Amino acid sequence: MTALSSNLTAWFDQLDEHGFVILPAVFQVDEAAQMRCALEDALFRDHDGSTLRAEEGAVYGARNVLELWPAARDVWRQEPLPELLRAVLGPEYGLVRTLYFDKPPDRSWALPWHKDLTIAVRDNRLPSKHFRKPTTKAGVPHVQAPRDLLENMLTLRIHLDDVTDENGPLQVIPGSHRSDPTAAAVSIFVRRGDVLLMRPLLDHRSPSSHEGTTMHRRLLHLEFAGWPRLPDGYAWHDFVVGHV
Repeated sequence: MTALSSNLTAWFDQLDEHGFVILPAVFQVDEAAQMRCALEDALFRDHDGSTLRAEEGAVYGARNVLELWPAARDVWRQEPLPELLRAVLGPEYGLVRTLYFDKPPDRSWALPWHKDLTIAVRDNRLPSKHFRKPTTKAGVPHVQAPRDLLENMLTLRIHLDDVTDENGPLQVIPGSHRSDPTAAAVSIFVRRGDVLLMRPLLDHRSPSSHEGTTMHRRLLHLEFAGWPRLPDGYAWHDFVVGHV
């Protein structure tokens, strides 16, 4: 067994058991910095309401990143990410949604415990036995997806800053993607260029940054699915084929 194959097996097992795994140094520090600069430049030029902005204009969140920054379609194609996505989701996997998050020093925010249950679709007005709770987010139709679909999805977070206790790290409850929470919550501490993979059904929350911090917490959030086709005539709003 090669070193990559051995690592894939270990990562796959950790995802299955805990619902998340951290891959260190997938991107070099300078690569992450270049990504951050290009992404922030593209988001700053948005005038269609896809970005969340502080009063002075700084962007601290964005939807529809695939439209705002087309490089997001391919920036994740860095080994071992494609092989791991294929191993977890199957050969027909694809990228279905991309978001951006930041916690600027002067505008922190928090989210309570939750699971990620919604997906972006082309039309959420169709009758369905599988999808419910239609909403519209930044002009894009969304629906709450069934559990079997969510179980065949994976979120990939590329960290563009170091994350410590100071700048509001993501907190997760290991194993909560498979059963009611029993384990203690853990904080996700990473370095710039590290990648977190997590199941959308994993219980997670995001606390505020410490008051007075000078640290950002910028990351690119990408969602992948193993189902290229959806039931009831529904279609993904975006589906970027994974394995090329």
